Amino acid sequence: MNIKYLFLAVGLCCVLLDGNAQSNQVAKQPERIMLTWSDDPSNTQSVSWRVNGGHEKAIGQIVEEQSNPDLEKGAVAVEGTMSFLERGQQKDPYGQVTFRHLKPGTTYAYRVGDGTNWSAWNQFRTAGAAGDFSFIYLGDAQNDLRSKWSRAIRRAYQQESNARFIVHAGDLINRSNEDGEWAEWHEGAGFIHQMIPAVPTPGNHEYRRDSLGKLVLDPHWKVQFNLPQNGPEGMQDAVYYLDYQDVRIVSLNSQLIMLDSVAAGVQEKWMEKVLASSSKKWNIIVMHHPVYSTAKNRDNTILRERFRPIFEKYGVDLVLQGHDHTYARGSLGKKRPVYLLSVAGPKMYESDSERWMEKATSQTQLYQVIKLTANKLYFSSYKLDGQLFDSFELSKK
Repeated sequence: MNIKYLFLAVGLCCVLLDGNAQSNQVAKQPERIMLTWSDDPSNTQSVSWRVNGGHEKAIGQIVEEQSNPDLEKGAVAVEGTMSFLERGQQKDPYGQVTFRHLKPGTTYAYRVGDGTNWSAWNQFRTAGAAGDFSFIYLGDAQNDLRSKWSRAIRRAYQQESNARFIVHAGDLINRSNEDGEWAEWHEGAGFIHQMIPAVPTPGNHEYRRDSLGKLVLDPHWKVQFNLPQNGPEGMQDAVYYLDYQDVRIVSLNSQLIMLDSVAAGVQEKWMEKVLASSSKKWNIIVMHHPVYSTAKNRDNTILRERFRPIFEKYGVDLVLQGHDHTYARGSLGKKRPVYLLSVAGPKMYESDSERWMEKATSQTQLYQVIKLTANKLYFSSYKLDGQLFDSFELSKK
């Protein structure tokens, strides 16, 4: 063989081998990285991710952000836990780790992996003792997650990149336990939830019935979202409350309320205790099904008759909802609570009820930004071109 072609062949072989090595390295890196809270947002941060390459270790590294590239030198390693999601004939490994003993109001850099294969370094910020902050609220994502819903969450991040968390009001996907849809949901959000924690509540599309007719929550939920375990026994994966500075956010599982009378009673009693014990200035309810619907043929009686009086008794400020694939706001002639429902994904319904709505629209994808100061709450709803659609404010001494 001509010596020239021999060198070319050897060089090409080396390039291919190096390319395969890099490809294998990428294939082993963590994916679907998700920030949530399972404990106090001022001094903890939980991270979940899907493990690649069959590894049996879940490790997180964390260091206070000093803008120095030598992150590894000062990083502290924290061992996490592994769990497995069964999908047909295979089991997908997931890792979870909670960083503890953090400083309030501080930016940290972190990464996750197995000790050899690591994610990129990302950042998060712990809650402060006080101070102004904002968060994002998104209604149903559900369909066309990668191609169309992605515009909503990315536009919201573009506008409010310093938001402290993102509330998802149920129906994050369309078909329960469809891994491909969760893959699209993560891809649609991109790196956003690697830096901004999610505060999710499930909708009806996160549920299915098993062979005995029992309602079963999508098993992806627990491995992806490491949430506070302060809800009623057996419902902690979706029923919980979270205190962030001067706000208490209460997540209710409205699918169980609507379809399981026992579960409804349990949540009703639990919620009243949680609201009665709250010392926070602002109290916000998050659930999927609306207390008041935008459709004449929908009437969620149990929410209106049993839960609404408790909201009013304890001065709930906002009730953030989804399910009806329209936008609506109303307070029924009272100052609070303000009932809101919105839609971030492309699936749309018509709005044919005007019995309670002060502001409404349909066929419109929206995102919401909620800002809190010492004595005021500012609510703004935006179209995906950034145009302000609706806004109001609440005051509290």
